[in-house]
Amino acid sequence: MILNKKIAASFLVCIGIGAVGLSSFTGSNQPAHSQDRWIAPSWADTLVSPYHDEPLTLANGEELFGLYCASCHGESGYGDGAAGGALGQKPANFHDSLVKKQTNGALFWKMSNGKGNMPPFQDVFTAEQRWQLVAYLRKLSVTE
Repeated sequence: MILNKKIAASFLVCIGIGAVGLSSFTGSNQPAHSQDRWIAPSWADTLVSPYHDEPLTLANGEELFGLYCASCHGESGYGDGAAGGALGQKPANFHDSLVKKQTNGALFWKMSNGKGNMPPFQDVFTAEQRWQLVAYLRKLSVTE
C-alpha cells in the first residue's frame, strides 16, 4: 500500500512539474512579503498533530521531504530545487520568516489541500506522514 502511494505521489509530482509545476507556499509569483501570499483559513491554525513525536518522526519526515519535496524546495528548504527553478513561481523558502511564523496547522492544511500549481497531498500521504513532514520542516527551518 505504501509503495502504491509512493508511486502515485511520484506520478503526481511528475505531472505537476511537467504540466504546470508546483507553486510556492506563498501562492504567487511575487516575493513572500507580497500582499498576495497564500494564507490558510484561520481555523487551520487550530490544527494540532494528534501524533506523539517519536524517534522516527523526523527521520520519516526527512525521507518524505527528500523523495517528494526537495526537487522543488531544495535539499535544505530554501526554495532553490532544480525543478522549482523551472516553474514560473519560486517554491516556498522554509527559512523565510513569513513561512516560519505560520502555525503547524497552517502548513499541514496547505500541504493537504494544495493551491494553484502546488498539488494536494491529502490523498497521497497519510495524516501522520503530513505531520511528520511538518515536524521535519520545522527542524529544517532552524538550520542554516
